[in-house]
Parts: sequence; C-alpha cells; structure tokens
Amino acid sequence: MINYSFSFKKYFFLFFCFLFFLPQAQKKFTLVLDAGHGGTDHGANRYYSETGTLREKDVTLSIVLKLGRMLEKNKDFKIIYTRKIDEYPSLTDRTTLANRSKADLFVSVHCNANTRTSPYGTETFVQGPDQNKTNLEVAKAENDVIFLDEKDRETFASYDPKSMESLIALKIQQSKYLESSLLFGSFVEGNFEKKDKRLSRGVKQQNLHVLRLNAMPSVLIETGFISNYDEAMYLGSEKGQDEIAESIYDAIISYRKAIERNGGVSSQPKAAEKPDEKPLKNDFRILLMSSPMKYNLGDPALKGLNYILTIKENDLYKYYYSVTNLASVRDNNLKTAKDAGFRNSTSISFIPNQRLGTGSYTLEVAASDQKLSANSYLLNTLKNVTRVKEKGTFYYTYGKFATLEEAVKTQKEVEEKGIKNTVIQKLSR
Repeated sequence: MINYSFSFKKYFFLFFCFLFFLPQAQKKFTLVLDAGHGGTDHGANRYYSETGTLREKDVTLSIVLKLGRMLEKNKDFKIIYTRKIDEYPSLTDRTTLANRSKADLFVSVHCNANTRTSPYGTETFVQGPDQNKTNLEVAKAENDVIFLDEKDRETFASYDPKSMESLIALKIQQSKYLESSLLFGSFVEGNFEKKDKRLSRGVKQQNLHVLRLNAMPSVLIETGFISNYDEAMYLGSEKGQDEIAESIYDAIISYRKAIERNGGVSSQPKAAEKPDEKPLKNDFRILLMSSPMKYNLGDPALKGLNYILTIKENDLYKYYYSVTNLASVRDNNLKTAKDAGFRNSTSISFIPNQRLGTGSYTLEVAASDQKLSANSYLLNTLKNVTRVKEKGTFYYTYGKFATLEEAVKTQKEVEEKGIKNTVIQKLSR
C-alpha cells in the first residue's frame, strides 16, 4: 500500500509538471515552401546545349529543397512542403495545405520567361490587383495552370477579375496580410540585389491564384529568367541555386526578427549578435499622400496599409504610415509604402512632444452635410463638441491639445468609446 501511494504521488507530480510546462512551449514558426509547377506542368523551359532542357519545375524544386534543409536545422521552424518530388499538386491543394497548417508564411518559388532573350532579373510578387501589362503577363503565365486540375477549375470558376465585386473582395482579403508580405518581399529582393549582386526588378502586386486564397502573408518569387542565357546558366547551376536558397533563407530570418520585434510572434531570448540599434532623437512617419478627400481606414485608396495617422492641415488630409525612432525600421516602412504603390511617399521627422508655438490640435470627430441630431450617440458621448459649417458641410471637433501625442492619446480614448474614423486637425491659431 505504501509503494502504491508513493508511485501515485510521483506520477501525479510528473503529470502536473507536464500540464504546467506545456502552455509555456513556444509556437514554432510554420513555413510552407512551394516549388512551382511540377509533374506534367513543366513551367518555363528552354533548351541549351550546355544543360539540355532546363525546366522551371526542376529548378524550383531544387531551390526549395536546399532552402528547406537550411531551415530544418533551426528547431524554431516547422517546414511544410507542397511537394518534395516531381508531382503536380493543384493550386487548391497548395493553398488548402497552407491554411490547414495555420502557416505563418507561404513562399512560392518560380522562374520567369519571356519571348525575348534580353529580359533578366528577379522580382517578388504579393497578392494585389493588376497594375500594368508586364505584370499581367506574369499573372497569366502563373494562373494558366488552373486549367490543368479539376479542383482548381471548380474553386476559381466563380472568380471574375474584371468584376467590381471580385476586386473589392480581393482588396479586403489582401489588406490583412499585405504589409507583412511586402516586408518579406523587400528582404528577399534586397538580398538578391546586395548579396548576390543581381538585378532586382522589385516587389510588385499581382493577382495570382496561388496567393489569393492564402490566410497568411504570402509571396511568389521569380528567381530569374530561364529565357535569358546567362540567367539560365545561373539558375541551372549548384552555385546559383545555393545563393538563391541562402538569400531567401536570410530573408526569412530577417522577417521573423522584424515581426517578433513588433509583437507578431512569441520570441525566445537569444544572445545578442550585435549591439542594439540606438534610437534616433526624433520620430519618423511615412507621408503617403495629401488629399482634399477624407479616406477611412480600410479604404482601397490606402492600398491595404494599416497604422495610418491622418492629420488635417489647411483643408488637406495628410496620411502618415507607421511611426518609429529606429532608422532601420523607418527605412523598411518607407520601402513598404513604396512597394504598396505610394511611389512618392517620403519620411517626415516629428519632434516628440513638441508644443506648437502658435495654434493647437483638435479632433475632427464628424463631417456631414446634415446637422447631427441632439440625440446622436456622438453628441451624447462627448461633451463640449464644437460645430462649424463650411461650404455646406458641418464639421464637429472635440478637444484642444498642445502636442500631437496628446491628440493621439485622446483619439484612442474616443475610438474606445465607439467613435471611429476621427481625424487629428492642426489649427494655425
């Protein structure tokens, strides 16, 4: 009886420890690696006397397997392959696998081709509407494979890229993961250009079926042109494939560190590899555009970007993206804005807690061509709201603040009360 009691207590203690420590386990960063094409779908291909027929499906598989082996050495990563052999998973199978795995990142590797032999360089695509004829040709080449598989024909049959409803749905879907996808894409292209000394054709938005249904940040990487002799020799070589795999690997590491820093993934303590970056004296926001039009968060005009601060000044609404006092983050934010389509965006310096010499800030809490009812939720929730009529529009403002930070703090408090889409207004007097 004594032995039984001792055994029971021992195993109860072990069971308790198991339950206690289990929730503390760190979630692995899950990646889905997709080698484009495969099986009967050869993808882009060209015959060269040095290599024989160089086929996209073989190059992409080789790169993905090399990349996977590098990642598998890191216990923090969980790697899922859409294929590890010469077979053709449908686009539906690829996206379903990624979604069921609750992946953190989807990376699809491809090779480019052109009817002319001169084009060369890398480019990375994120999900988005067609932007120009050149991108459209890439989308057509990658999307044509939906006719190879019955599942894909059924899945994508109702999607009409020319319909307004499809474009609206697409913009809503892409906005969830656009920033993260653009960030990762910028790391990939940056490595190709700086480490491998290759021509980067940039990060672009395109409507690609293999990305459209993914519930996670996703990119399609065109690693080079098989139709260009020099790049074909590079793509078909061990050296070229090793360099491409390593550049994508380094981009994944940089991307994970970036989202860990922003609280996107639980991070484990790691030994410092280099001194921490010193904060700058000023804060930096990215000015996307100035417009007489007011756009609410989620409007297609903002191209899926979040963390937007709108400041109204002299009847113009200025849209600022994100804020940081780190130079590296500032530069990444600017590149993300440009990749999203704001080609003229620029970095603007803000002195923290700077008090205006003359004037002040206020909150524009509503603008309407009709006077708000005295029983409206807004007027019953906020006291001392000021109403002004200008050019047939009633503007309602709330509060008076000496610094931008005070205005931002109050804006968040107002939003927590259910009053959304307010704008900070800078007054000259």
